[in-house]
Amino acid sequence: MGRLVQGLVILGAAIVFVAGTAVGIGLAFSGPEATDDEPTCEVRAIAEGEVLSSNLLMVHVYNASKRAGLANRVKINLERRGFLGGVAQNNPGELSPRNVAVLTDDPQDPRVRLVARQFKGKVQMVEADFATEDGISVLIGPNYSGLKKAPTKTRVKREVTVCVPSIDLP
Repeated sequence: MGRLVQGLVILGAAIVFVAGTAVGIGLAFSGPEATDDEPTCEVRAIAEGEVLSSNLLMVHVYNASKRAGLANRVKINLERRGFLGGVAQNNPGELSPRNVAVLTDDPQDPRVRLVARQFKGKVQMVEADFATEDGISVLIGPNYSGLKKAPTKTRVKREVTVCVPSIDLP
């Protein structure tokens, strides 16, 4: 009886070992699981006459100066005003504003104007020379003079859409 139990235990252990090895090899060489392409944001329309507030705008800040960490500091200060913080990194393009440049192809866009209003000094409105993220992109130059007291919401004179990041909570 002792030999029979010992043999069954060894057989059971061998089966678990072989099955575990097979599953492990299968997982090690399998491709990634397919995922559903879910949108990273929720598109919202702000109708003419409605209020556009800073908490609906994602702002990406690019440092076009030699001052280390400037883009991150500006992004944090804009977040304190309610804007959604996007990327903060060095300027990937060739544009070099003296103070601040908001990257846009439509200077009359209410989203762009609300962001531009936050900065002291001359703010240029220029087209981007690199691929930008969704939201408003800002270049900070070497003569950056800071943020000023400015409203963080505005009533829009035309319909605009905003892309508010979606967060899935477990």
